[in-house]
Amino acid sequence: MRLYLRLAWRNIWRHRRRTIIIVSAMGFGLSLMMMYDGLVDGFNQAIYGNAIKVLGGNIQVHAAGYGASTGQKPLLPLPDDAHVLEVVRDQPGVVVASRRINTAGLASSREGAFAVSITAVEPEVEQAVNLAAQNVSAGRALTGDDGDSILIGKGLAEAMGVSVGDRISLTGRSTHEQMRSRTMTIIGLYDLGIPDIEKLTVYISLAEAQSLYDLPGQSTEVAVFLDRIGPEQALIENLAPQLPGHELASFEDSYPELKYALASKGQVMDIFSVIILGIAGIGILNLLLMAVYERTREIGVLGAMGLKPRQISLLFILEGTLIGVVGVGVGIMLGLAFNGMMRAVGLDFTSFAGMTSYMALITDKIYPSWGVGRLLSRGLTVAIIAAVAAVIPAIEAARRDPADALHYV
Repeated sequence: MRLYLRLAWRNIWRHRRRTIIIVSAMGFGLSLMMMYDGLVDGFNQAIYGNAIKVLGGNIQVHAAGYGASTGQKPLLPLPDDAHVLEVVRDQPGVVVASRRINTAGLASSREGAFAVSITAVEPEVEQAVNLAAQNVSAGRALTGDDGDSILIGKGLAEAMGVSVGDRISLTGRSTHEQMRSRTMTIIGLYDLGIPDIEKLTVYISLAEAQSLYDLPGQSTEVAVFLDRIGPEQALIENLAPQLPGHELASFEDSYPELKYALASKGQVMDIFSVIILGIAGIGILNLLLMAVYERTREIGVLGAMGLKPRQISLLFILEGTLIGVVGVGVGIMLGLAFNGMMRAVGLDFTSFAGMTSYMALITDKIYPSWGVGRLLSRGLTVAIIAAVAAVIPAIEAARRDPADALHYV
């Protein structure tokens, strides 16, 4: 096999210019895929990562039985939430783990009653990940000592006809299925640039919710925020044995539409990558077919020396595969160079925040990843296409009769 590899390596550089063109095409195709993967990862972290922060974190830990009635946001207190926090915070990749109380309720003003999700938080603990608190456009954010105070979205405030300093009625269900209502003072309005999201959630302090919903010193959820999207399932598998009697769910379980949106981007690029590399594969097919006709006498000599047709075929397939491997190496270098440069400077998309609703979630520059998450499959695709493109020339070479090939002019 070593001899075949040496011969194949020598042969692909006989026509250096043609080989460089094909290798460049294969490498450029792979580098485009790496650039795309890196940019998509950056967008996912900037847009979907922020959406996940708004929707409650990458992972949520609840008491057993919560999932059976999750649509009603049951007030099931977590057993020993302090232990849950201790276990979760020791895990790699965890940025913040915070206690919360979540329930459904109504926010009422003179304009009417609006269904909302009531989220009680520990403001100081969630300071680094709570986008509502980071995007207060009027008034101020919550503090842990706030009593009958509430932070609402700008979209909800406009619908209710209220502003900072006004008082609204907040109604929710307590642990005993009794309706609890309290008049709350609006201390701040948060503005995410997406009114539909701003109408969904209001925030109060955890201490206030514990008093209002008869949960002294307790919480119904531990929200876990990670440094990136992706390792949720692996972390859940690691946490499950350490937290028996608890239910762990990722954002993919709670919001499957986000999972679908993330997956669809990769599927689109998979289709385009096959097209791009297929075009480059046609170049390899052309290159090796030309080599078959140019090296007809050489093929005859190899046959006369005792090489069997399958061995001659193997030689040409190795040539195509080596071209693909070299293309992979070139593509990796180009892709890493581009993504490394973009990671250093970032891409500023904040000026496009108003173009679509989801773009409003971009709060800073987008920093692409290295784009190596799918590099193995991408590289194998390049090598396989290169090898497949060499099959027809290999069959053609194997069909040559040594006697006729030696007399070929």
